Amino acid sequence: MIDSKTFWDKTAARYEKSPIRDLDAYKRKLAITQGYFKSNWSVLEFGCGTGSTAIHHSPHVNNIIATDISDKMLEIAKQKTIDASIKNIIFQQGTLDTLELNNESFNAILGLNILHLLQDIDTAIARTYELLKPGGIFVSSTVLLKNSNWRLILPIMQFLKLAPYVNPLDKQDLSNKLTQAGFSIEKEWQPGKGSVFFVAKKQASPNKTSP
Repeated sequence: MIDSKTFWDKTAARYEKSPIRDLDAYKRKLAITQGYFKSNWSVLEFGCGTGSTAIHHSPHVNNIIATDISDKMLEIAKQKTIDASIKNIIFQQGTLDTLELNNESFNAILGLNILHLLQDIDTAIARTYELLKPGGIFVSSTVLLKNSNWRLILPIMQFLKLAPYVNPLDKQDLSNKLTQAGFSIEKEWQPGKGSVFFVAKKQASPNKTSP
């Protein structure tokens, strides 16, 4: 099996040129997410890829820290923000467990098409909970390998070093992990049997509201 950083570094240029498979679903996810945003919010996106989603969201929030394991992905993302004259996105190379981020410093965290690529999803979700301000939201869109024919092909691709690690999740698995971490599910949408979209909320502290 190829390690994730090597895989995404090698794939970055091709990934950027690949069309979005379900554009209508993607646009709906953007709209749902932006419905929660406020103009003064600080946002973290981990696994940001080539930055397209962060760029779409940037006019709706104060600032975004967008992170990815792949330097090559981030090179493309940075150039796209330069070309679009976007000033409120900061890109950082790393993962949730390597980046120095302060607890309760974000109003929203995005983990889009990334959770199924993590070997320790529980730790990632727990870290996300720590980083969110009370009342903040965690937005995730996740491939459900248990419901996909890819689960039959993937081991062969991994053996040939053509695919990285993928966690075999289903919708209930992920829902349970979110609630066990302390989140309440605000929104659940399944555009197809092979993926699920969640908006999960960190409960506000008593007598406090999130700015």
